[in-house]
Amino acid sequence: MFDKVLIANRGEIAVRVARTCRELGVLTAAVYSEADRDALHVRIADEAYSLGPGGPAETYLDIDGVIEVLRHSGADAVHPGYGFLAENAAFARAVAEAGAQFIGPPPAAIEMMGSKLTARDAAARVGVVGVPGRNEPVGSADEILTFAAEWGYPVAIKASYGGGGRGIKIVDGPDDAELALRSARREAESYFGRGDVYLERYLPASRHVEMQITTDRFGDTVWLGERDCSSQRRHQKLIEESPAPGLTDTVRAAMGDAAVRVAGACGYEGAGTVEFLYDDGAFYFLEMNTRLQVEHPVTEFVTGIDLVALQLRVAAGEPLGFTQDQIVRRGHAIECRINAEDPAGGFFFPSPGRITRFRFADGFGVRTDAGYEQGDTIGPEFDNLVAKLVVWGVDREDARRRMIRALDETIIEGIATTIPALRAILTHEDFIAARHSTRFVEDRLDFSMLPPIFVDEDATDDDRVLRTIDAEVDGRRYSVGLFVPGSVGAARAARTRRRHRREATAPSDGTVTAPMQGTIAQLLVATGDVVRTGDVLCVLEAMKMENPIRAQVSGTLREVRVTTGDSVGFGDVVAVIE
Repeated sequence: MFDKVLIANRGEIAVRVARTCRELGVLTAAVYSEADRDALHVRIADEAYSLGPGGPAETYLDIDGVIEVLRHSGADAVHPGYGFLAENAAFARAVAEAGAQFIGPPPAAIEMMGSKLTARDAAARVGVVGVPGRNEPVGSADEILTFAAEWGYPVAIKASYGGGGRGIKIVDGPDDAELALRSARREAESYFGRGDVYLERYLPASRHVEMQITTDRFGDTVWLGERDCSSQRRHQKLIEESPAPGLTDTVRAAMGDAAVRVAGACGYEGAGTVEFLYDDGAFYFLEMNTRLQVEHPVTEFVTGIDLVALQLRVAAGEPLGFTQDQIVRRGHAIECRINAEDPAGGFFFPSPGRITRFRFADGFGVRTDAGYEQGDTIGPEFDNLVAKLVVWGVDREDARRRMIRALDETIIEGIATTIPALRAILTHEDFIAARHSTRFVEDRLDFSMLPPIFVDEDATDDDRVLRTIDAEVDGRRYSVGLFVPGSVGAARAARTRRRHRREATAPSDGTVTAPMQGTIAQLLVATGDVVRTGDVLCVLEAMKMENPIRAQVSGTLREVRVTTGDSVGFGDVVAVIE
């Protein structure tokens, strides 16, 4: 086993890896951006090293910076978590060149499966059929129109090197092609560092079912079971469960066998997930994620296998220690992703801010994986996942009822969260009857009755309070506790605000305001343009999500007060329609 693991990530997955390492007697070293200086993953690790100021590109995606920390920390292994550099072959090679073990598959496997195009080719070579699509990058919007002429609408534009629902846009008609292509490329570049996209036929009534596999370096591969991830919005998962309801044992075994064949096609090693679309009794290869998935806890609950511990042991050269016929799956598990978003009206606007209260649910079969604690701040720079709430039950209905109880017990204040939407999904008749698909949330659920979540922030400092003061010595972070006058933090902590998230509005004077803090990613209009109700005026990026700001009335743009790259706050005037 390793002596020290550098965790090249942040948030709840970095916390999860650190905890498992501690159980195994392995030291951990965290990395952090300046925005994450006081983050939970920093506090829980044995050591922490700064990556400097800046957003993801300048910190967690900076291969040279992370490798410099690796050398300085003396860690003999790197766990990449998910996202950021987890599926970056160049990073995996750099880790090996630095003399450490990358806890993941070989770089060649990452490269083959990292591009959705080469992954589709690899799957086809071993007889696993993919979703109908093109196996080359898109060059222009005209190519989308040509593809649609053959396959029909809707068409899915997908990031070639993407994952996690990022960089996916759906084209419902020819008028949407150009804007959707630009948006998909922009998200892909922002989140994955590469703007390549490709086309697939969009199957709106399908279910998203993925298979967890793991392989040791001796060539033994097993599938641990499937997860249904069909409850989504904006192509990002909200609820996952295992086993997939309504899936027959015959289909499950065939899907598991297909996943094992795909893993063999790329020389895989470690934990990975092969994703499929399941439609009318047939399944189609979608992609392979060469890393740990966000939703891996549901598989852990039904199999009793700690996937992070298994990752570490396999990377250290140990065999799996079990065979396919020794895997036993019991009961049913459900995971809910609690994101910092306001679901009111179905808009799911990002909700950065300070968590003034956080009470976890508890009880038999309940688990919370969180990247934050009470008092922590969720900034707009990174992903908005606050926590994952996971439950186990003897069957699906038992797990569903337990999840509803656990959601009711979970209290998060200071920010808006998706908890009301999650509860609405779990109590909907289609989810209860397992009639849901990937379009279920957006097509069947009505969130218009969910009121805006009002956020109260009221914090005061005592006369003397204990403050944690950070210091960096030779690149390594240390924390020192000091009692200081309460006025030191009063300007920040004693503010009281009452606010709520809403869609960009157009009052009677035609003023269009920003619904949240963020950055103008694209400006589509200019002063003097004539717009109609529903036209997209600009695209606002916040917490790695793109949100179109639309005209709420028809008229002429008297003023456009922003340009591409501008930072705006909640309520800032974007434009005025006359």
